[in-house]
Amino acid sequence: MKENFKYRIIAESIDYLVAHYKDQPDLTFLAERAGYEVTHFQKLFKKHVGISPKRLIQYMNIRHARELLRNGVPLLDAALDTGLSGLSRLHDLFVSCEGITPGQVQGRGKGLTITYGFYPSVIGEIMIARTERGLCWLGFLLNEDRSIPLERAQEHWPAAAFLLDDDAVQKDAEAVMKIWSGQGDKRKTLKLDLYGTNFQIQVWKALMQIPSGTTITYQDIARRVCSQRASRAVGKAVGANPISLLIPCHRVIRSTGIIDNYAWGGARKKLILALEQRAD
Repeated sequence: MKENFKYRIIAESIDYLVAHYKDQPDLTFLAERAGYEVTHFQKLFKKHVGISPKRLIQYMNIRHARELLRNGVPLLDAALDTGLSGLSRLHDLFVSCEGITPGQVQGRGKGLTITYGFYPSVIGEIMIARTERGLCWLGFLLNEDRSIPLERAQEHWPAAAFLLDDDAVQKDAEAVMKIWSGQGDKRKTLKLDLYGTNFQIQVWKALMQIPSGTTITYQDIARRVCSQRASRAVGKAVGANPISLLIPCHRVIRSTGIIDNYAWGGARKKLILALEQRAD
C-alpha cells in the first residue's frame, strides 16, 4: 500500500475526529471505519500524527485548554523578556516577516498577482497563497468547500488577481507543515508578505512569539502590545490574521478557557492545539 494512501486514510480519520470528538469514538470504531485491524491502525496513526487517537481526543477536551492557559502566560513572558531561542520562536528561526501598511499598497492589491493552491495536510486541506514577496495567506477548508478560504483571501486582497497553481505553492505548503511540526530547516527562511494596519501587524508579530504547546488570552496580548488598547481591539486584529498556523492565532483563547472562537472552526482549533501537545 502506498504511503500517500495511508496518509490520506489517517487524514480522513482526523477529519472524522474533528467533527465527532464530542462523541468520544473509541479506537476499535476508528480502526474499523478506516478498514484496519486495531493494533495496525494505532501504530499507523501514531506514525503519521505523533500521538494516539485516544490522547488526541483527550487533548481536544476543553478542560485541557485551561491547563495550557495556566502555563501560557509565564512562558510567553519568558519568550518576550529573555529572547527565548527554540523551535517555538518561528519568526526568529524560520520565518521572515515583511509588513505592508495600507499606505504602502494602493488599492489593496491593485496590479498584484497572487498565486494560490491547495495542499492536503494531516490537520486538514489548506489553501495557501503567495505574492512575489512571500507567503500572504493560509486558511483551511470549511465543510470541504474550497471556495470559502479563497473568498476570504479575495476579501483581504480585493483588487488582486488570483491564479490557481497547486504546484507553485507545493514547496511553501511543505515548508509550513515542517515548521509547524518542529522540523523546519534553519538554513531556509520562509518569507511572509503581511498586509495590515500598523496595529494589526504588531499583534500578528506578538502572536508569533507564543511558544508552541501553550495558550494565552486576548488580555495578555493587549498587555504586551499596547496597554492603552482594549482586548476587544486585539481580538479583532487576531481574527484578521491572514496566515493561520504560522501566525498562531489558534493559541489565543478566552480567559474562561473556551476555545471555539476560530475562523476555521472550534474543532479545528482544538485539533491543532492537541497536536502541539503531542508528547505521549
